[in-house]
Amino acid sequence: MAFINVEIKARTEKAEEIRKFLQHAGAEFRGVDEQTDTYFNVPNGRLKLRHGNIENNLIFYQRQDESGPKESDFDLLPVKDTDSLVDMLAKALGIKIVVHKRREIYYIGNVKFHLDALEGFGEFVEIEASNKNHPVPLEKLHEQCKMYMKEFGIKSEDLVELSYSDILMKSMAE
Repeated sequence: MAFINVEIKARTEKAEEIRKFLQHAGAEFRGVDEQTDTYFNVPNGRLKLRHGNIENNLIFYQRQDESGPKESDFDLLPVKDTDSLVDMLAKALGIKIVVHKRREIYYIGNVKFHLDALEGFGEFVEIEASNKNHPVPLEKLHEQCKMYMKEFGIKSEDLVELSYSDILMKSMAE
């Protein structure tokens, strides 16, 4: 089943302030996930297998590379045997790139927050307003994303348009 996210990614030096805001706002803390995202070669969109101690999913998504709140159509499939699936998909499609990150996961209603550390690239915050588990209209998802950007003091120059995979591939090409 396909869902919609309205999301942003931003560089931050305010992770502790954002963490405190989320705690005071009653956010549900899901934990710290050491994640490995393996991206595969596909003709359109992005296909990645996420392996972590909290989240283990095969994720296909399509999203424009733009810095402000952007819509992302995605399909998510929980996976139990990530090692076997990564081997199978690597044989069939080839691996594009592998991303390792440390992620703190929080929820307030239908909005998911990530405080990410990407080795060698610093800290990031992601806000994902989704209709996955809540029937929320698209306009409201945009409003939620913008409201939390304001609460976190995220400025337009902090926004990142690229995915972590693109950031890593760009750095390897330089």
